[in-house]
Amino acid sequence: MSLTLDTYRLLGRSGLRVSPLALGAATFGTEWGWGAGQDEARELFDTYVERGGNFIDTASTYTDGSSERLLGEFARDNRESLVLATKYTTLRRPGDPNSGGSQRKSLFASVESSLRRLNTDYIDLLYLHVWDFTTPVDEILRGMDDLVRQGKLLYVAISNAPAWEVSRMQAIADLRGWSPLVALQIEYNLIERTGERDLIPMSREMGLGVVPWSPLAGGVLTGKYSRDDLTTVPSEDGTRKNFNFALGTLTERNLAIVDVVKEVAAELGRTPAQIGLAWTLQNPSVTAPIVGARTPAQLEDNLGALEVEFTGSQLARLDQASAIDLGFPHELLSRATTLALTRGDMTIEPRR
Repeated sequence: MSLTLDTYRLLGRSGLRVSPLALGAATFGTEWGWGAGQDEARELFDTYVERGGNFIDTASTYTDGSSERLLGEFARDNRESLVLATKYTTLRRPGDPNSGGSQRKSLFASVESSLRRLNTDYIDLLYLHVWDFTTPVDEILRGMDDLVRQGKLLYVAISNAPAWEVSRMQAIADLRGWSPLVALQIEYNLIERTGERDLIPMSREMGLGVVPWSPLAGGVLTGKYSRDDLTTVPSEDGTRKNFNFALGTLTERNLAIVDVVKEVAAELGRTPAQIGLAWTLQNPSVTAPIVGARTPAQLEDNLGALEVEFTGSQLARLDQASAIDLGFPHELLSRATTLALTRGDMTIEPRR
């Protein structure tokens, strides 16, 4: 069944209603060398909202602050109808040790800065952006809860953190009556599926909606790269290709996955980008992948993913091409011999 942007979903264990595709505002601004200027960013915003979209994602340091500033300007006339999500922890002032990290000082200062740039009295959803391995979890949770009680945040969430830390935080929040985490941002796409080992099952059990970033693997799943790009020496300019090359996303394995994506796209009369995005939506734990379009044409193409309907055979081919080893203990626990030790020959249905 196809979806629309106004087919809203509940975010994690909250009652917050969000669109099934979030609009990523990291492309708002050109400071990073590949974003959209103000007029083009405005067109992206208007296209998304006019189609019924309400879930927009940014961060305190995206495009050096231009992302939040532009989003605040665009959202001025319909602020109450939108769910604005931003993040903290990335370094806001190089050389200032407390302008980044997860600690209380960074949290409060970053939120105040985001409120000013977004031109709003409150933030709908705040993520801890990057785990810093130094701040005690009770300091993070208490700081977030204080800001919720002050009315500056409505909901809190987390991104880019180990599964065991997230589950520990959620348990502490529940036990102490602090604001629970309602969403988890992770990289999740046909090329990067390792979240299926622990992060996604953890989110399902602990009540966090999964919001994938880079659902198209930095554009690799759009099919715009070829095997010639594997041997091309990148230049020094700040292009997405060079970014992907540096991250190691351009590999033979990944392009082999793209080959299958292209095959399925041709069968369905869709684009590879639509297939890549639609695949993430097949996972029931996923609430809303973040689309990071740079042009209105790219956004229109991305939104077409909501209309994609796979056959069982097509999904199986995509899953097989991109399959990962779940590792220990998951592989052990899924073996028939292991199951026989705990169930014998009984059939036990999984919890629904």
